[in-house]
Amino acid sequence: MRLSNVWNLGVKELQGLWRDPALLLLIGYAFSLSIYTAGRASPDNLSNATIGIVDEDRSTLSDRIAAAFMPPHFVPEQITTSEMDSRMDQGRDTFTLDIPPDFERDLLAGHAPAIQLNIDATRMSQAFTGSGYIQQILNAEVAEFLAGYRAPTSLPVALELRSRYNPELDPGWFGAISSVITSITMLSLILTGAALIREKEHGTVEHLLVMPVAAAEIMLSKIWSMGLVVLLASAFAIIVVVQMLLQVPVAGSLPLFILASVLMLFAMTSMGIFLATVAGSMPQFGLLIMLVLLPLQILSGAMTPRESMPRIIQDIMLLAPNTHFVILSQGILFRGAGLSVVWPNLLGLALIGAGLFALALRQFRRFLT
Repeated sequence: MRLSNVWNLGVKELQGLWRDPALLLLIGYAFSLSIYTAGRASPDNLSNATIGIVDEDRSTLSDRIAAAFMPPHFVPEQITTSEMDSRMDQGRDTFTLDIPPDFERDLLAGHAPAIQLNIDATRMSQAFTGSGYIQQILNAEVAEFLAGYRAPTSLPVALELRSRYNPELDPGWFGAISSVITSITMLSLILTGAALIREKEHGTVEHLLVMPVAAAEIMLSKIWSMGLVVLLASAFAIIVVVQMLLQVPVAGSLPLFILASVLMLFAMTSMGIFLATVAGSMPQFGLLIMLVLLPLQILSGAMTPRESMPRIIQDIMLLAPNTHFVILSQGILFRGAGLSVVWPNLLGLALIGAGLFALALRQFRRFLT
């Protein structure tokens, strides 16, 4: 193997990528706007939920209840009874609270009046979380009104909450880091696979066959060139987008995370070459990416905790490179884990990468012949 061939072929791949505006746009979006929106959007967090309040009682208690729904959790608006159904049908309100007439009088008389709450269940996350918030607000306001004063609840046991690694419980922190991990996994597959299929579609594979280059040299050139692009883009995303723009602190060592990213890129670019040799065209490659990437992302722990999955799924997914990368990234970036903690996952990622490279090289030699 001649390193000069690996270098020159890799430079050729970078030049080909530079002339592909679609892939450049995808890289720019995946490591900038996609991460920023993932950090700002909080689909699982109750934020600015619209609630229409129909006050048919017009009493002191109903005024207190209406005033208790405040931003940033709720955006209240006083509406009439005739507007309830139409606003819900138009999707303008996530919740509609109807306080019936004589509600305060019935409550003081010892009766059990009911308040109607309509929920737009198509907004699943806010509907589930918001209904609990509304129930707590109503119970607190009614209890304080009947007691005649506001006072903190006195309990015999005090629970001191200390949230580690994310003291404000901001879901945007997790969303931003997870988006970086997802972009590294996705782009490393797409770029290497697209580079190989581009060679086939442009007819330059035949040129490579008559050149004095080995299959391993061609593969390594694509791996280092496309991996370098993703590595630089991920470093930009972590430093500029995550730390500067989103103000998400990184607890651990960035060089250690870069090392883990290099091993991850080695494994995923090898997998991308293997998939590209199996696919006959770019549309087929896109379908293979969907079939492979989605299960890897969902079952790796990037979206849901691995502990909530069946044990057999957890064991099988240890053969996937991004499972170890997710564990590594979350340990380093969130909890500040060092090399003494994450070295088993680094070793596992290196072994999986070596296995994928050997498998891809064997398939690539068949592809060239």
